[in-house]
Amino acid sequence: MSTRVLPALESHGIVNAARVNWNLNAPALYEEVARRREGLIAADGALVCRTGHHTGRSASDKFIVREKSSEDRIWWGKVNRGIDEAHFDEVHRMLLRYLQGKELFVQDCHACADPRYRYPVRVITEYAWHSLFIRNMLLPVDAAADPDEHKPALTIIDAPRFHADPERHGTRSEVFILVHFAKGLVLIGGTSYAGEIKKSVFTVLNYLLPSRGVLPMHCSANIGAGGDVALFFGLSGTGKTTLSSDPERRLIGDDEHGWSEFGVFNFEGGCYAKLIRLSPEAEPEIYSTTRRFGTVLENVSIDVATRQLDLEDDSLTENTRGAYPLSFIDNYVRSGQGGHPSNIILLTADAFGVLPPISRLSPTAARYHFLSGYTAKVAGTEKGVTEPTATFSTCFGAPFLPLHPTVYSRALGEMMARHQVTAWLVNTGWTGGPYGIGSRMPIAYTRAMVRAALSGALDTVAYDTDPIFNVLVPSSCPGVPSQLLRPRTTWPNDAAYDEQARRLARMFIENFKTFDDQAVPEVKAAGPRDV
Repeated sequence: MSTRVLPALESHGIVNAARVNWNLNAPALYEEVARRREGLIAADGALVCRTGHHTGRSASDKFIVREKSSEDRIWWGKVNRGIDEAHFDEVHRMLLRYLQGKELFVQDCHACADPRYRYPVRVITEYAWHSLFIRNMLLPVDAAADPDEHKPALTIIDAPRFHADPERHGTRSEVFILVHFAKGLVLIGGTSYAGEIKKSVFTVLNYLLPSRGVLPMHCSANIGAGGDVALFFGLSGTGKTTLSSDPERRLIGDDEHGWSEFGVFNFEGGCYAKLIRLSPEAEPEIYSTTRRFGTVLENVSIDVATRQLDLEDDSLTENTRGAYPLSFIDNYVRSGQGGHPSNIILLTADAFGVLPPISRLSPTAARYHFLSGYTAKVAGTEKGVTEPTATFSTCFGAPFLPLHPTVYSRALGEMMARHQVTAWLVNTGWTGGPYGIGSRMPIAYTRAMVRAALSGALDTVAYDTDPIFNVLVPSSCPGVPSQLLRPRTTWPNDAAYDEQARRLARMFIENFKTFDDQAVPEVKAAGPRDV
């Protein structure tokens, strides 16, 4: 931190703060966390913090302010709920009053690794560990830079201990994530889950960048020795972070990227990996980060006496997380940029056990499955889930899409056509039967299939069209038993497979009715068939 007088926060309406900690680095923030008793330092150096009651995002508590500049562009509905400006202003006023007398932490950062699209962000929070979290996740300003020179286009005020009054403020509960596009301001309160900060930045970029000719994407990205870029789309639990962290390829980024006329670029400077039951054998790069000074671990079990971690323990949540800088991965791309992708991998964890483990998609099928965003929850992961449950999150990121999904789908189709990109659907879920009967696809086989797709080894093999799911299934794949490639042959009963496959196909068809009014007929026809 600079020794000169730092700017105050009056420009953000914050007055009378007890103390403002500006752009503290990791060692200084560790000291503050320890002083304030916000977390524990693990034996190998990581910082372990608890998020309390909220161990994941509060999607139903996120609102977009209805205002003239953006209202006609927003995809209003279940995902994007509106709140009027009067309620937003009242929450803002009370929040500013609450922050008086508080010790605050400020991080000045940027989103977007490509300097042509760099987006200045300022995060003001009452937790030291939240300040370290966002310092890890975004691109911090140069330590020698003058804070007065940082002009944030987006300001996030994060006050976990401030709670809304639903009757007074028009919120659903005491938790709120309020996004005001015209003011470039996000207010967060009532939840200590740090991921709300990160995803608020992503939401704003998803709104702004399409108008600049950039496709924002909820995906990871890596690059091969020959410069070939691959994108990995997938919801939580599908293996997106694991598969993109490949020691044979360099990591561009873990979770959020833009695709412009110049190529792919990371929105962030860090990774936010799911850690539950992380394996040092299968995921050595990510596992090593849990033993690093500077990593922030959320809700990971720790022995308070020995300070040893237990990554197997899900007693607090299945959604244990680690936030660390990309530089903690040995083979990362320092610039955060790459060329145009050669391959796109759409990941799903099919708990019904019927989708092929890998299949090639036509350009229209790629748009269909991108719009569908399918995966499945399994029994026990959520209260009340007793059997596999289909989950469809359009564009693999519905909660963060302010615009209609077809805006992003059309852009994907145009970019794929322009740059001759091959798309693949990879099922990291179950084989030999559904969850509870079959078994999870071994990660070694999934890695072999992905490597074969990216290397071109699947370019010359024969393909058959799956009669139900309407995708192209390769006849063979190096390093993978051929019987695994056709899930019907792995089931003990053909009729049971057929019934389950038709059931899932009907779920796809029913879900896609959401897009009937805007999706072109060719895309709709590229999906599963009700046979």
